[in-house]
Amino acid sequence: MTEDFPQRQARVPTGRTTTTSGLPPSTTTTTTIATTSTTSSTTSIINTHDNSLFSSPTTATATAIAFANPTAPAPFPLTTTTFHSRSRSRSQPHAPSSSLLPLTLLSSHPSSTLDRRPVRAHEGGFVHPASFLRPRGLSQPMPPAQPERAIDREERQGLRAIRNFLKVRTSYDVLPLSFRLIIFDTALSVKESLNILIQNGRCIVSAPLWDSKASKFAGLLTTSDYINVIQYYFQNPAALNQIDQFRLDNLREVEKALGVAPPETISIDPERPLYEACRRMLESRARRIPLVTYDSQTDRSLVLSVVTQYRILKFVAVNVPDTQKLRKPLGEILLGSYQNVATASMDTPVIDVIHILVERSISSVPIVNSEGLVYNVFEAVDVITLIKGGVYDDLSLTVGEALKKRSPDFPGIYTCSLNDGLDTIFDTIRKSRVHRLVVVDENFRLKGVLTLSDILQYILLEGETDELS
Repeated sequence: MTEDFPQRQARVPTGRTTTTSGLPPSTTTTTTIATTSTTSSTTSIINTHDNSLFSSPTTATATAIAFANPTAPAPFPLTTTTFHSRSRSRSQPHAPSSSLLPLTLLSSHPSSTLDRRPVRAHEGGFVHPASFLRPRGLSQPMPPAQPERAIDREERQGLRAIRNFLKVRTSYDVLPLSFRLIIFDTALSVKESLNILIQNGRCIVSAPLWDSKASKFAGLLTTSDYINVIQYYFQNPAALNQIDQFRLDNLREVEKALGVAPPETISIDPERPLYEACRRMLESRARRIPLVTYDSQTDRSLVLSVVTQYRILKFVAVNVPDTQKLRKPLGEILLGSYQNVATASMDTPVIDVIHILVERSISSVPIVNSEGLVYNVFEAVDVITLIKGGVYDDLSLTVGEALKKRSPDFPGIYTCSLNDGLDTIFDTIRKSRVHRLVVVDENFRLKGVLTLSDILQYILLEGETDELS
């Protein structure tokens, strides 16, 4: 009965790369298989330079490896050493076994040459242990890690603070102490609904829809629906005289005729976290989301209110002081749209601008002159003013003439530069009713457009993966 000593695994020095076979990827080798009748043993190779020990199990099949460049110097000097098996019997003294094949290691000094005689079955191969390691000259040191800038650290802290705030607040918390809510029955005509919105001023540009037959929430009416109706009757002028009889429950048919994707009928319970409401808005590309709750007594759903992107961002700007840490400039974080921005001039017909709004699914178009200087912004809500009372002749007006029909209390347009950070933009949102900002240079030339959707997406998604990991 014999006792086998535990086999030691080959240890590779830290910082060096090895392949599955233990050879560097760029080394060319030739392998000769030599079969012996030895028993299982362990061969050890000692490096006298750093006293490291390489151990590998040997079996009845031994492998001889000859390198293509035998005269290449090793990274450190080696000595000629002969090793034998460590296997022995308990009753026998420790002595080399004559049945085991010794492994001889030759010096890798440049003056030494490799014996190129063919390897026979009873001879072992010559192995250079240093060749199993990547040469020191090929190792590429890792570049030193760049220290994190203070502005990057503060930006990350500010975004984390905003997300934590949105996760602990509910959608109900965003609602003001008093507000107006207009709900339209789907049996109402488009003309009647339009007149109601105009009577309630410019601040109300959307309303939830209610299906009285099914007693359920039926979606949200926005200015985009009115623009789609105008586009539809422009393409079908023979049906223009029937527009007064057009009802709200036919809006989906108009979207199918125009090939426009219908807006998703999304809603959220007011007791759900505000963070969840923001994520639903981003996923559906909606600018507002209705708050719909369930009444257990009547077994029906109830529409409580509508939360807009502006209301959410203003809620954040007022209650989260860490918004002042968002100081990275827009030009660095590339926030906004700067390529292929749709524009119009003062002489552009309004109907052409409406086509742009429908084709691009946008809510505004900057008005510029021939040199690219920003004069104004034509918004989707401006269309409602032009078609009030069911008169559609004003759509042939130019943009310049249409903008003169705006209400005197129009707040104007808001601009920013690529050097501005979200800290200053949140200050503007906190003080004014902002729906978008036009990005200009120092000469007031158009550079891009920053929407509230861009800001909401940034504060929710930027660096979120790093936080989860």
